[in-house]
Amino acid sequence: MTGRRPILSTPLSSTVSANHRRVRAAALSAVAVTACVSLAAGCGVIPGMSASTDDAIKVMTWAPQGTSATNKPGMPAMASAYVKWINSEGGINGRKLKLVTCNDHNSSVGAASCAQRAVDENVVAVVGSYSQFGDSYFAPLEGAAIPYIGGYGASNEEFTSPVSYPVNGGSLTLLSGLGEALADSCGPVTLVRPDSIAGDQLPQLLDSGLQAGGHAKAIDQLAAEDLTEYDQQSQKALESATSNSLKTGCVVPELGDRTATFMDNFQRARQDYPKVKTAAEVGSVDQTVINSTGGASGPYEGSYITGWYPVASDSRWDGMKKVISKEAFGDNRIDPADAGVQTTWIAYKVLTAALEKIGDGEVSADSVRHTLNDGLKVDTGGLTPSLSWPYQGKLAAAGFARLVNADVNVQTVKGGLLQSANKQALDMTKVLENADLS
Repeated sequence: MTGRRPILSTPLSSTVSANHRRVRAAALSAVAVTACVSLAAGCGVIPGMSASTDDAIKVMTWAPQGTSATNKPGMPAMASAYVKWINSEGGINGRKLKLVTCNDHNSSVGAASCAQRAVDENVVAVVGSYSQFGDSYFAPLEGAAIPYIGGYGASNEEFTSPVSYPVNGGSLTLLSGLGEALADSCGPVTLVRPDSIAGDQLPQLLDSGLQAGGHAKAIDQLAAEDLTEYDQQSQKALESATSNSLKTGCVVPELGDRTATFMDNFQRARQDYPKVKTAAEVGSVDQTVINSTGGASGPYEGSYITGWYPVASDSRWDGMKKVISKEAFGDNRIDPADAGVQTTWIAYKVLTAALEKIGDGEVSADSVRHTLNDGLKVDTGGLTPSLSWPYQGKLAAAGFARLVNADVNVQTVKGGLLQSANKQALDMTKVLENADLS
């Protein structure tokens, strides 16, 4: 995760919103002039004006695609399926949605470019998107007062920006929830994580859950960010996890895109050591990763995994699956078990609820944001708690004013499939309130 963004001390009042609109207008005019001067950029509709003569409501979804690292093609694909479905049903209050997608290429420049395009396209919201670079894309969105609904939770800024409306708790909740889930069943716990500023917060999160369950802190094992093999790190993790012969130890790899590489090395090395358990969170491992690494015969069989939502086989996902079947049958980018796809579905349900609340009124970034700020409660059919975004949430004192859903679902891999391991979600609010995340 990135460093925290300073928390704003005042809400987006009507005065501030007016200022945002003036800033937005000036910025859009400047962008229009620049775009027309450039031979590489075609100059069509003037930014800030309606992009079409119809009454369509324009929204954007972005995610990295085609990169050598993180890719989330299922998120814009799910957005496209949702928009096709909602339009086939007559739209929302008789108005159709129009989707703009963007590839942030998993880079800070790409993220800023997508955000600027959202401003240029005059979208009413950015919905169900993924980017690790909140410090790059939130500035343009805040300047234009465009709401960011249901990001993946990949950056701390998603839980501090006044224009952010997250639907899950990001890695903050997943790691603390993982710690609480492991406290009763594990002996020594070893966390393998990057030797970086972003990695420095991970031990505190995992330890907050472990200590809440009466367990000692995890053994913090650092690994260089640029490693291409983890033989030594695997052996070291196994040695520390098996240091207590009376209780089975656990290894938690938190290495982002390199987690799969670590697990491949770890799977070979573990044959020479006593049995250990493995655990991860859905930000590092989800069903698509389990499938791609061998399923039931792969390295994640038997692992504990924490996720934000119920498992994909839960009937509460039936509505999403029907939409995918109707509008995106055969589109292999969309996996109903992918956490990004699931987040996008929920985010668009939030947008739909806000637009239905607005009714026949003017639909704009301002009206969507004000509707979300004015106490709207969104029922997601049990996929999350009822969602609403007060200016200061329960975790404001911990530095995350916009984090409103701290629920974590504990899952385990059986037969290559994620299955529920707890009857109800763990609410990590109190654990995070007491965590030392400085």
